[in-house]
Amino acid sequence: MTRTEMQVQTQAAMQAQEQVQPEEPQQAGAPALNANPPRLGELLQRDFGLDAAAVQAALAVQAAKGGRLGEILLRQGAIKEETLITALAQQYDLEPMLRLPREMSTFFVAKLSIASLKKFKMVPVATPQRSCLALAEPLFFQQADDLARLLEWEGVDWVLAPEAAILAAISAAYEQTRSLAAAQVMQDIDEEDPASILSEIEETADLLDDTSDTPVIKLVNLVLSQAVREGASDIHIEPYRDKVKIRKRVDGILYDMYTPPKHAQAKLVSRVKIMASMDIAEKRLPQDGRIEIRLAQRSVDIRVSTLPTAFGERVVMRLLDKANTLLPLEKLGLSPEDYRHFQELLAAPHGIILVTGPTGSGKTTTLYSALNILNTPDINIITIEDPIEYQINGISQMQVNARIGLGFASGLRTIVRQDPDVILVGEIRDDETAQIAIQSALTGHLVFSTLHTNDAASAITRLVDMGVEPFLVASSVHAIMAQRLVRTICPECREPYQPSPELLRLARIAADRGGELQLYRGQGCSACLHTGYRGRIGIFELLRLSPAMKNLILRTSEAGKLKAEALALPETGMRTLRDDGIAKVLAGLTTLEEVFRVT
Repeated sequence: MTRTEMQVQTQAAMQAQEQVQPEEPQQAGAPALNANPPRLGELLQRDFGLDAAAVQAALAVQAAKGGRLGEILLRQGAIKEETLITALAQQYDLEPMLRLPREMSTFFVAKLSIASLKKFKMVPVATPQRSCLALAEPLFFQQADDLARLLEWEGVDWVLAPEAAILAAISAAYEQTRSLAAAQVMQDIDEEDPASILSEIEETADLLDDTSDTPVIKLVNLVLSQAVREGASDIHIEPYRDKVKIRKRVDGILYDMYTPPKHAQAKLVSRVKIMASMDIAEKRLPQDGRIEIRLAQRSVDIRVSTLPTAFGERVVMRLLDKANTLLPLEKLGLSPEDYRHFQELLAAPHGIILVTGPTGSGKTTTLYSALNILNTPDINIITIEDPIEYQINGISQMQVNARIGLGFASGLRTIVRQDPDVILVGEIRDDETAQIAIQSALTGHLVFSTLHTNDAASAITRLVDMGVEPFLVASSVHAIMAQRLVRTICPECREPYQPSPELLRLARIAADRGGELQLYRGQGCSACLHTGYRGRIGIFELLRLSPAMKNLILRTSEAGKLKAEALALPETGMRTLRDDGIAKVLAGLTTLEEVFRVT
């Protein structure tokens, strides 16, 4: 039987059983499920200590709006997902598996379609240690029995696992097996029909469901899916005299991905421009576009920018994973003192709070986290951004549009007529925007914005250089927070080590303390792409403008003097970016080398 025939047979068998109710007889070969399972609410109260009032509240919601009791309890925060999985497993006499193995065989990909497995939320789990069938929905037992019979897995154990873990495992398996080797893709591009790149996948279609055989489409899908899976923030397509390089930025560092042949350059760029609804005939001017894709259960927004160079068009794609929209303020990496001070600043009725740092230092994430705290029905929040990176419910967001003359200054002038309580200005770029932001703060608005400066004190110097009077800066600006992102040590390969005396000296840690310190680094493993780092955390420099600081601003705007005074004054409580980074090194979160790299 061919693979296609087996897929058709599997889908037909599963779809035929889709509507079967759980009361019908158990299929032969399937593990025996509890024919009369106890009620979930009673089980949670009896064996898991759930309060009866929580069950009654969930039952009332179920009676009014429908839905499943377990999901309602989960949404209400009455139970955790682990508790629900364990209880459901007990209810149906199944074994709970709260985490699926990281390394699993993908043998089933050749026999089963991804659509069927996703539809019935089940995945075969095969490792050297054991084989089992993971289900997210025990009521699909007949479909599971059909799947086991097709795989010749009759009698294999069934386990109950979280739906998100099963869907992620399905996507990873098909992505891994359908991703052609880079060399094969490059070879196929040689024989590709140039007109075939005009075949578009449906907007926001799942890349894993795209079955196109066109080599350049395969390569673009491979690059996008790999970048999303590895948490890349940017993808670069860089043309040179005799080659093209595709690179990805992961945790702030660029890594090489592929080097397609030079003759494939135009096809690659055209494919990306088609997906981004850009003009493929215009190759002399820079262009901007946008792609929205789905990869398994993740929705990703991609901002595309092209730039004509001497050797062809250069493309940069900024990936914005909508699953990572908002981080809670406490998860950003603020020290307990800075976190407390920053929350106090958010309670101010008016004034300006500035966040500074270079591009890619996490300023927008910090501002979104702050707005999320203030986002309540009684507060009117309006933003003007370039671009709107994430859409937040309850907040009015405006996009800068230079083509029609809508810039930060003109947009901000309009916003203040919309009766806002809180205003976010994406960036203060010129004197006009700075002046309007200052006036908005002085007239009773709480204003958030960003500047590109190296440290907190330099933001004051920048505002004065823009033409803002020092007395206006002193009376309107409440605080300035500089920040950077440092890579965190991979938890999978974390190990203790003894730093060199030179590193200790640079960190201003006494050499005789070196033996007492327990510092860590990453050895490098497959989970962190053998870098020793996985994920990032912020380091911060929070400068609050105390009365003494405001008096100093009236006398000087020199950044060095302002910073020295801020560090000397106990009421500001400021510590430098490097000092905050070293505190995170001592806490075992990152390394000295990483702190020195960004500070």
